[in-house]
Amino acid sequence: MGSLFRSEEMSLCQLFLQSEAAYACVSELGELGLVQFRDLNPDVNAFQRKFVNEVRRCDEMERKLRYLEKEIKKDGIPMLDTGESPEAPQPREMIDLEATFEKLENELREVNQNAEALKRNYLELTELKHILRKTQVFFDEVSLCVAVYTGNVPNKTRNRYQQMADSHREEEQVNLLGEEGIRAGGAGAQGQNLKLGFVAGVILRERLPAFERMLWRACRGNVFLRQAMIEDPLEDPSNGDKVYKSVFIIFFQGDQLKTRVKKICEGFRATLYPCPEAPTDRREMAMGVMTRIEDLHTVLGQTQDHRHRVLVAAAKNLKNWFVKVRKIKAIYHTLNLFNLDVTQKCLIAECWVPLLDFETIQIALRRGTERSGSSVPPILNRMETFEDPPTYNRTNKFTHAFQALINAYGVASYREMNPAPYTIITFPFLFAVMFGDLGHGTIMALFGLWMVLKEKPLAAKKSDNEIWNIFFGGRYIIFLMGVFSMYTGFVYNDIFSKSLKVFNSAWVINYNTSTVMTNKALQLDPKGLDYAQTPYPFGLDPVWQVAGPNKIIFQNAYKMKISIIFGVIHMLFGVFVGLFNHRYFKNKMAIYCEFIPQVIFLVFLFFYMTLLMFIKWVKYSASSKEIAFSEGCAPSILITFINMVLFKPAETTSKDCSPFMFAGQEGIQKFLVVVALLCVPWMLLAKPILIMRSRKEAAHQPIAPYSNENGDADGLNQHNAPANQGGQQPAQQGGGHGHDNEEMSEIFIHQGIHTIEYVLGSVSHTASYLRLWALSLAHAQLAEVLWNMVLQNGLKQDGWIGGIALWAVFAFWAVLTVGILVLMEGLSAFLHTLRLHWVEFQSKFYAGLGYAFQPFSFEVILDSSSGSSED
Repeated sequence: MGSLFRSEEMSLCQLFLQSEAAYACVSELGELGLVQFRDLNPDVNAFQRKFVNEVRRCDEMERKLRYLEKEIKKDGIPMLDTGESPEAPQPREMIDLEATFEKLENELREVNQNAEALKRNYLELTELKHILRKTQVFFDEVSLCVAVYTGNVPNKTRNRYQQMADSHREEEQVNLLGEEGIRAGGAGAQGQNLKLGFVAGVILRERLPAFERMLWRACRGNVFLRQAMIEDPLEDPSNGDKVYKSVFIIFFQGDQLKTRVKKICEGFRATLYPCPEAPTDRREMAMGVMTRIEDLHTVLGQTQDHRHRVLVAAAKNLKNWFVKVRKIKAIYHTLNLFNLDVTQKCLIAECWVPLLDFETIQIALRRGTERSGSSVPPILNRMETFEDPPTYNRTNKFTHAFQALINAYGVASYREMNPAPYTIITFPFLFAVMFGDLGHGTIMALFGLWMVLKEKPLAAKKSDNEIWNIFFGGRYIIFLMGVFSMYTGFVYNDIFSKSLKVFNSAWVINYNTSTVMTNKALQLDPKGLDYAQTPYPFGLDPVWQVAGPNKIIFQNAYKMKISIIFGVIHMLFGVFVGLFNHRYFKNKMAIYCEFIPQVIFLVFLFFYMTLLMFIKWVKYSASSKEIAFSEGCAPSILITFINMVLFKPAETTSKDCSPFMFAGQEGIQKFLVVVALLCVPWMLLAKPILIMRSRKEAAHQPIAPYSNENGDADGLNQHNAPANQGGQQPAQQGGGHGHDNEEMSEIFIHQGIHTIEYVLGSVSHTASYLRLWALSLAHAQLAEVLWNMVLQNGLKQDGWIGGIALWAVFAFWAVLTVGILVLMEGLSAFLHTLRLHWVEFQSKFYAGLGYAFQPFSFEVILDSSSGSSED
């Protein structure tokens, strides 16, 4: 647990590996996930590194696997995922993998090309089938049109046709045949048939209106267009989308119009098909087309079956192939960070390793050497450095979420006190103070408990829903927040805005029934027989539930005071956590010049105010025999504190009452304020003056062999000097304790800013904790409003109608309760709790200027790769 309170001790090491053993050793380190490598070739281009060809081969294999994955997903074939992570294959196995992927890709591409060609042929035959079916109707219509205008039909049929035709079609027909042709036909040329040319084809349905307008304008109305929709959608062979098309046939006269019509069809990407003029030829062609369609359908089915078999075989191994290729790529990418020695036979690397895992890493390196068959063992040497090591906090599935909350603010500096273990308790507790409700807390706790108990199957699903992943990642936080909210709800005696009578109330109603029923408000005397003079055993007495207006007044005073008490204790705890930082880094100047005055300032002013609250609770009561300590003489804590800070004399409200709670209070308060005010110049000037003196003394001494290159200005809490870590020399602190490179004017300004920040922050942060009271009050009032305005209306209904109404009202009330009071209010309380920890608590000791330890780990690489591929 030591690393949970403070980050792991890290050491910079130099690693020597034989070239033939480097691959296997790095593979073992990747499985271990405890080594962070440094790039020893920062100035070398990525395309000029030693193993760039291997990385390119891995990229090519990954591309082929992604192509296979896309095809498998397109067919909806499930991919086998055993959850196992196979070891990285040996370099010689890359050739076999490449050959396997190449064979699969070529086979699949060939099958796809054949299938696409067959589908395109099938589409053309299907379109031709529809054309042959639809054009018979068009030919009959045009024959009738010509016969009507040449007088070759009875008058009755001609009249009926002309009534059906609209003026637009008549205009088309007149322009198409020409006035001379119609007159010639009427003058006795009935035996001569008018010769018309035509083209037939299909076009996308959405292009048809524009196509028709273009034909009309370009041909000046001298064409005759007929179209009919194809009811069933057709499959586009290139992308598999469903498209809707229409059949059309265009009649015209002359070669010039024919050329123009074909160009327009080409421009609108309409497909033209040959269509015989004779009905017998069309029927023969239709029969041939149907036969070919049936044959193609059979061949397509066989092609799809073969494609499906290939994809099913690939789906069984695809996940393992992805893991193997990504591991190989990660290994070669890591090897590109190494340097070659002069003999070109040894690879040199630098890496950060945790000291506790030093032996484990050496065992992994020996195992990798044995796997590769090398006779030369690897060498791992610890190095001395002035560079700041990375921060590494070990976490498990329970502490990971709390550590993530801290790291979201900033990664802790190396070996700085970690707030995460304290946050495990304080975070859900402060949340519960604002969210306190036994019913709502139970809902939240059950949801968190369900995610905890079902975490393995839920984690195996790997959902893409970002909101769900946030909830699932914080399942232990949600569970603890729910449990703590149940506790505070029990203390508040609040469950869905109602109370529980676990114990007998300490109050007794001595009025008779008629008095109680006829009076809207009655008063119970705490001095008389109405009160048992012993408090309720645990939490609030349930009698306050029926107290009406007094309930809010009483709870306001109670919750406001406990908010200040919790806030002052929380901030004091943060200051004392800073003491552990100062002691660990042996920074005595920070202890004497910052910690002590900070504690005195906070204790003498704000902790004293909390003590007055406890004194007032204990000393003043309605049953007190002394009038001076009765409920009417209890002074206001806020007024007392304001008078204390302003040195204002207290005002006496009554001759029997004293404005002070104990003897000598006025003198003690003046002493506390004076000492607290003296702490301000103490924090402001003491540290710069001591630094100035130490610099003068250091000026008369010989130059030290080392200097603090990092300066450590703005270091841990702006004053922490690095400690002597294992295997690393401590930086020389010099006379300035990490401020050697700063001008004295900058140090004075720097210290002045932090002094003002702490003094003003003590006031504002104390007031900030009043959000505990405000949100708790708002939550309780919202719950009461929902009960009184929603659920209570359903409970008042009688009879069987009342049962149905109660069912509907309860459903509405439950939705509002979960949606507003649990989700929205819970999110609001969560954000306020987060702010109290980040600003009010961590600002007292936490610098957060470090950088995270990012080891070479196959697990992390595979998780990030799978997440990016799913996106």
